[in-house]
Amino acid sequence: MLNSLASGQKQKKKIKILVSGPFAAGKTQFIKTISEIEPLTTEKKTSAKNEKSVKNSTTVAMDFGKITIDDEHELYLFGTPGQSRFDFMWDILGKGALGIIILVDSTNPQTFHEARQIINFFESRYPVPMVVGANKQDLPDAWPPEMIKSALNLDAEDIPVVPVVATDKDSVKKALLTLLEEIYKEFG
Repeated sequence: MLNSLASGQKQKKKIKILVSGPFAAGKTQFIKTISEIEPLTTEKKTSAKNEKSVKNSTTVAMDFGKITIDDEHELYLFGTPGQSRFDFMWDILGKGALGIIILVDSTNPQTFHEARQIINFFESRYPVPMVVGANKQDLPDAWPPEMIKSALNLDAEDIPVVPVVATDKDSVKKALLTLLEEIYKEFG
């Protein structure tokens, strides 16, 4: 702080964004793809048989990444664990968030109900702008965003559902820009 005051630099405004969603929706990859720093991750080997068949590791506390928007603003991305046994972290990480991206695995409709529960959780505790990212849109069996919006019963809600490929920087950037537009509409 003293160094920035001495050099005349202003403190950057930090915008906290939460990235949440069910297990294996692509939250860690989403943050890794866009972060300008090496993301902090808290991944541990999966232990349950049904989890091991999907992926080898899972987030147990949080993922963290950072993006500099301009000279005055930084995005801090906090990824939540996707498993319900770690849902106590959702409340901890949600505090102070200005917006939330809920990632959904577009190829796995069995997780849509869980995604809706996560949306309900955050809507009830943190009434901030939200965007649903329909991830894995590069795969042939991916549901289109319009169908996911309907499957999640979001038709009557003003929550955008956008296509995402968590391994593609431009795709991740578009999802974040959509959320930032929603934040701007809400908070000005």
